[in-house]
Amino acid sequence: MLWIMQKGGPLMYPIFACSVLALGIFLERLLTFVRVRRGTDILVREVESLVINKRIDEALIVCQRTGTPLSRILIAALRLAGRSREEIKIAVDEVGSREAAPLERYLGLLGTIATISPLLGLLGTVLGMIEAFNVISVQGVGTPATLGGGISQALITTAAGLSVAIPVILLHKYLSSRVDRVILEMETCSLHIVDLLRD
Repeated sequence: MLWIMQKGGPLMYPIFACSVLALGIFLERLLTFVRVRRGTDILVREVESLVINKRIDEALIVCQRTGTPLSRILIAALRLAGRSREEIKIAVDEVGSREAAPLERYLGLLGTIATISPLLGLLGTVLGMIEAFNVISVQGVGTPATLGGGISQALITTAAGLSVAIPVILLHKYLSSRVDRVILEMETCSLHIVDLLRD
């Protein structure tokens, strides 16, 4: 690995940094989604049972104790129990949009990494070719060995940039779909409770 880093030239370091950062973002987002989804079904069933039995205060306590994005959305709904469906839904939508925003955190950065990694590889290619042509201008056509260093650097950085970008694009798409699923699930659960709370 160290040999490849040295042969690829100085641009291998930002490419490597991009790969480490992308992996860190992916793992952090996965843990976040696991925490957000943990106990969702249990929470909804418990709140649903309490709301059906008109025990709104107890349902509020359950949500406050849980402390997840969905529970905060349900708190907004429960505080307006007895109001019209439209009033409750407006409050739920407002809180829901606030709670959805943190779920998309770092996804923009992940997309940026997917974009700049191949560009860094391309820049390494250009620098490697410049080095190869500098050798030609100083030593003439020479032997393949004299040109090997620049061409090798060009190929290594290109391969490294693409090797980072391709999996990062896939991870970005995967995380984006996970965010959409989590948001849709929260919306479905909250609207179910809204229907139970309407006047």
